[in-house]
Amino acid sequence: MNYFKFLAHQLKGWPQQNYYLFFFSLGCQIMTLASTPITWLSVITFIGTTLGVLCVLAINAAKSVNGVLGILSAICFIIIGFNAKNYLSIGEQVAYMITLDIPVLLSSNWNVNMASKIRHFTPRSWTVAIIATGVVYIVSGFLIGHLTDDPRPWIDAISFSISLTAGVICFLRFNNQYFWWLASGIAQLVLWLISYQQGSATLAMAVNSSIYLINDLLAFTISPWYNKKERERLSIAETSYAKSVGIEE
Repeated sequence: MNYFKFLAHQLKGWPQQNYYLFFFSLGCQIMTLASTPITWLSVITFIGTTLGVLCVLAINAAKSVNGVLGILSAICFIIIGFNAKNYLSIGEQVAYMITLDIPVLLSSNWNVNMASKIRHFTPRSWTVAIIATGVVYIVSGFLIGHLTDDPRPWIDAISFSISLTAGVICFLRFNNQYFWWLASGIAQLVLWLISYQQGSATLAMAVNSSIYLINDLLAFTISPWYNKKERERLSIAETSYAKSVGIEE
């Protein structure tokens, strides 16, 4: 019960814009769901996209509930990716769970006042992250193109490589992750728009990617990752909460 109370607490105290964006996204997804024949895949897509938006907004707000939300939404997205033959999107979701969602659930650095522990890239960090993204792109694009019937291997690989790197950067608490999330949002929007045009996916996934893109842009302005005033406000609130429930930071 205490853990569920902790998760409920993690849904509070977000910047107001995050809540506005969630309800805007929810409205868009409901309209998208209602405007097409309702199938088991469209329902799973609706559930996955709703949880996925909550997850990225939780990251934006520096709240660790993204671990639970990320795993639940990833299960839905894996089913959607398999149906669309976007196989690296499946790998992307598995990578999120391994590099971000599960470690966040286990990490005290994330679960207790994470906002006070945000870090910034050094020139060396930039170099490593960029090279890692390029290597993953080349290797994954080649392998998925030769080993599967993925109709969009190199577009799929762009999204996968950027997203994988972003997940690692995020878990390591670097705010520079949002340059990768922004690029990832653009790549995913292109991937799912093409998939929709080719009849391999519903429009809901493209709508979801556009919401992610808006969230990434918001992060540069109102998120604790970049907004010093919001980071200080959240850090004070989280310190107070930790003391009230007897949690050590």
